[in-house]
Amino acid sequence: MTSTLINSSPLPKLHAPTVKRLSNGLTIIAEQMPVEAVSLNIWLNVGSAVEPNPINGMAHFLEHMIFKGTDTLQSGEFERRVEERGAMINAATSQDYTHYYLTASPQDFADLAPLQIEVLLNATIPDDGFERERQVVLEEIRRSQDNPRRRTFQHAIELTFEQLPYRRQVLGPASVIENLSAQQMRDFHTRWYQPQSMSVAVVGNLPIEELIQIVESGFEQASQNRSQAQIDMSQTEWQRLQHLGDGVSFSQEIPFTEVVRKECVDPSLQQARLVMTWRVPGMVEVDQTYALDVVASVLAHGRASRMVQDLREQRGLVSGISASNMTYLHQGVFYISAQLPAANVPEVERAIAQHLHDLRTELITEFELERVRKRVANHFVFGNETPSDRSGLYGFYHSLLGELDAAIDYPWHIQQVSPEAIRQAAQAFLDPRAYGVVAIYPGDKA
Repeated sequence: MTSTLINSSPLPKLHAPTVKRLSNGLTIIAEQMPVEAVSLNIWLNVGSAVEPNPINGMAHFLEHMIFKGTDTLQSGEFERRVEERGAMINAATSQDYTHYYLTASPQDFADLAPLQIEVLLNATIPDDGFERERQVVLEEIRRSQDNPRRRTFQHAIELTFEQLPYRRQVLGPASVIENLSAQQMRDFHTRWYQPQSMSVAVVGNLPIEELIQIVESGFEQASQNRSQAQIDMSQTEWQRLQHLGDGVSFSQEIPFTEVVRKECVDPSLQQARLVMTWRVPGMVEVDQTYALDVVASVLAHGRASRMVQDLREQRGLVSGISASNMTYLHQGVFYISAQLPAANVPEVERAIAQHLHDLRTELITEFELERVRKRVANHFVFGNETPSDRSGLYGFYHSLLGELDAAIDYPWHIQQVSPEAIRQAAQAFLDPRAYGVVAIYPGDKA
């Protein structure tokens, strides 16, 4: 076991987490904050992206089933004990990760944290509970299909990625969920819910040594509670489970070489939607992402940004416009989205392309860049002020990258983005003549 104080930033430290790696492969990241709460955030590097198509949606479905009890905790007992202490729990599944988080008072943390660990490691996934929860997940899928924003995003992401599993929905299709079995889920759980696949971030107002000891003891106790079937699993069976996820390719897709267009009609819309996307570096190339984060802010973060000023405030062509640099692990998406009258779609598409052309050919002024750098860095700092914010930050970066420097040094990296770096990023990744575009019109296309 090793314990390390992270201290590599060239700027004064805003964060000073301690990292402890255990012999079972688990990583614990701990930090004391003078706030009367403690956040436990357990991240697993398993999400919808690792699922083969026949079980797409399993990671999210399993997130629901985790809380249905263990051999030592009846279904609902964990939630009841959390509510009795006034604590909070929740969970989320994405393409690259699943995470579970608990926020409790410092005096209750030692009692509740081991319960959270117990339900993660030792979920029994009972057949009757599985069937009941299947209906809950199917209803969630139906609701997502009724959401215009989700439908728009799914059209765009399916156009952007032809092969990468990021093109699929995290919830999975109803046709797959309807046919999954409880035993398939138990296999999936055994394969992925292991300490070596987990990063545990714990932040709050307890001494660091105590935070680590509570988590470490919780995992030791949960390991002792593991079912005999898990303990007795043969090497052959374990090797079989390691192949869950085989056949999923994470090869990066080449940038668009032309404009690839999709148009459709959505009668539920009051205004049209225009989405333009580019394939860009993901977290595996994290050094390439900082300039693109700044570009997104230059274009459409805040009223002073270029496209908001031009297309909404001055010309009135859109009612709303946004830009984001979405960094999945293996590849990212630069995503520009606008809400607008249908008649304005061609003009707005041309205007967005012109803004990108300008970034590729003209250096941004230092005055404008400094304003944006401050905005991006401050948004990062202000968004990581609470124990839950901080534990989420550490868990996300460690789960995806296996280290924390990129998280802790993010404001410094943003400060290093120069006008030339902006131009080079736009030239390398944001071609105004080659992109994916989705135009979704209201029913009357007017």
